[in-house]
Amino acid sequence: MKKKIAYISIAVVICLLIGFLSGFATQSSVSTWYTTLNKPSFNPPDWIFAPVWTILYIMMGIAAGLVWAKGFYHIWVKTALYYFGFQLLFNAFWSIVFFGFQQPLWALVVIVILLILILATMRWFKIVSKPAAYLLIPYFLWVCFATVLNFNIWRLN
Repeated sequence: MKKKIAYISIAVVICLLIGFLSGFATQSSVSTWYTTLNKPSFNPPDWIFAPVWTILYIMMGIAAGLVWAKGFYHIWVKTALYYFGFQLLFNAFWSIVFFGFQQPLWALVVIVILLILILATMRWFKIVSKPAAYLLIPYFLWVCFATVLNFNIWRLN
């Protein structure tokens, strides 16, 4: 049990750290470039993003920790965590492309790849730990919403 808690704790910290670092790219444009964009009517208020992403990163970390606790020596665990790592990199890359480079079209390409990677991660997580896969459902749904939002921001601008 102590090992499982340790793995979950480490994974949560890694996810939150990635989110924090992604926030640097976001911060540079959120109060300048982003405010000038035309946004769809369903665009949430800016204050909602930080708490939602914090909760999602925690849930992602718990999910990864549950999988990791099954034993990294196992090929299914390794595969699941590799997919998780790739999707986490694309998660951060999206912020850099959208906010850092201010490129909504290329960010749309990145987020579609991210969606595919999340689905693959969920598939592998389900093989190792069904609760871990289920913990990624809100993340997947939020990224689906973000994809629609990204598309509409690109379309309107």
